Amino acid sequence: MKEIDVTRVTETVERLCIEANTDLGEDVENAFRTMAETEVSPTGKEVLGLLLENAAIARREKMPICQDTGLAVVFMEIGQEVHFTNGDLEAAIHEGVRRGYQKGYLRKSTCHPFTRKNIGDNTPAIIHYKMVPGDNVSITIEPKGGGSENMSRVVMLTPSEGIEGIKAYVIQRVRESGPNPCPPIVVGVGIGGTFERAAFLAKKATLRPIGTKNPDPELEALEKEIHEAVNRLGIGPAGLGGKTTALAVHIEMMPCHIASLPLAVNIQCHAGRHKKATL
Repeated sequence: MKEIDVTRVTETVERLCIEANTDLGEDVENAFRTMAETEVSPTGKEVLGLLLENAAIARREKMPICQDTGLAVVFMEIGQEVHFTNGDLEAAIHEGVRRGYQKGYLRKSTCHPFTRKNIGDNTPAIIHYKMVPGDNVSITIEPKGGGSENMSRVVMLTPSEGIEGIKAYVIQRVRESGPNPCPPIVVGVGIGGTFERAAFLAKKATLRPIGTKNPDPELEALEKEIHEAVNRLGIGPAGLGGKTTALAVHIEMMPCHIASLPLAVNIQCHAGRHKKATL
């Protein structure tokens, strides 16, 4: 049995919150460069260049990539041979978020749903746990901005709508979102499970590194088809026109009830913030 002091979790979460908000992921940065080469709109090409410049400044100056530093979403994969010591794991995660947003001078965005009074420290985090074999702990931080999250949806399609219904809804959601989620976006799609599971799958899909293939050939083909259709919408970088509306479309799928076809679309903004560490 491997023992991990929860203070290590706090320290790791603190660091990842800062890094995710100030150091653009290599996959996202590479996608900007690739798309800039093929973008036909002069304005779109200029926006992509500005995004690369912004990322370089943020990394160099240790400043946020965007003023919206997001709600902290934490994905934890916990080896079943791990035992946490010296405190409560969930409290340790929240403390890491609290410290990270304070130390990194990151905007605190959590508030009471009714009064809109700011909580003041960006807690509580949204935490997803998964038990896995082994004795390692993986922590991924995804600070999720409000603009892109507001454009995300869950819908219960009828089974008869099938793949064509899925394609139509995802494309429609991107079209209706327009410039609001700060394109170029990553479109996470969750298919199957239940109402709440589809939403989780869609959020998880946004974390897959841009440029990596879906291991399921059928889903890989579907991702490509939807991606091409989305980029034909002409929304473009910053919503100012062009062929680079989405950097990627990523799909996660699982079986569902015979009477249902749950579908979720989780849109991620151009910043695509995520950082990962293993204990």
